[in-house]
Amino acid sequence: MSSFVKEDLPPTLDSTSLEPPPLFDGTTRLYIAYVCPYAQRVWIARNYKGLQDEIKLVAIDLGSKPTWYKEKVYPENKVPSLEHNNKVIGESLDLLKYLEDNFEGPKLLPNDPSKQQFAEELLEYTDTFNKTMFTSIKGDPVKETGSAFDYLETALHKFEDGPFFLGQFRVCDYFCLCCRVDIAYGPFIRTFQLIFQDVFKYDITAGRPKLGAWIEEINKIDAYMQTKYDPAKLVEYFKKRFLVVLHAFY
Repeated sequence: MSSFVKEDLPPTLDSTSLEPPPLFDGTTRLYIAYVCPYAQRVWIARNYKGLQDEIKLVAIDLGSKPTWYKEKVYPENKVPSLEHNNKVIGESLDLLKYLEDNFEGPKLLPNDPSKQQFAEELLEYTDTFNKTMFTSIKGDPVKETGSAFDYLETALHKFEDGPFFLGQFRVCDYFCLCCRVDIAYGPFIRTFQLIFQDVFKYDITAGRPKLGAWIEEINKIDAYMQTKYDPAKLVEYFKKRFLVVLHAFY
């Protein structure tokens, strides 16, 4: 993996911000919210591929968005979105693939066909996983999320050449550890781990050693670590905004 670049994060822009950045001036911009796990996916990939100098962050306050974001940048009015080559595109999983196809840096998927196929299966499951997690908060997460976490535990047994979902792999000159699948799940597993532990005293790693090891290993990756929002603030945010969270993110 390319060396990690520590950066100073930009301030969050809210409704008091009257003018957008100079759009379509040749600068590539990633619009995120620090609290948003969907945006965090793309932010991690950008860091992992060493694109901090090529892709500038613009942080948006989801609770008080600047009016220009919807009017001039991204009519969907959601994050993440990417301004590149005179267009703005969204959808976090699509953006992970877009970064892979359009930018240099460590690859996020291996060449091994069996690992590629398994990656597609796991990526297709992300929406089911997230929906299960969010809806369970209204009920009993211990009962309702067990099968979803067990699915991930089983998946982590698939390849024994590393602690991540696709083990480890080399593509061209890059030796890769985590992949697009780890990046897709990472922000959500952390979010739900914190919420379930705080609110329900539920340890999602109990009886799931592979998942516990995966969490430990992903926390060693610098590209991921800088994207982590303050845990207390994260839990408080989702406690307050859970009922509208699915409308704010995607």
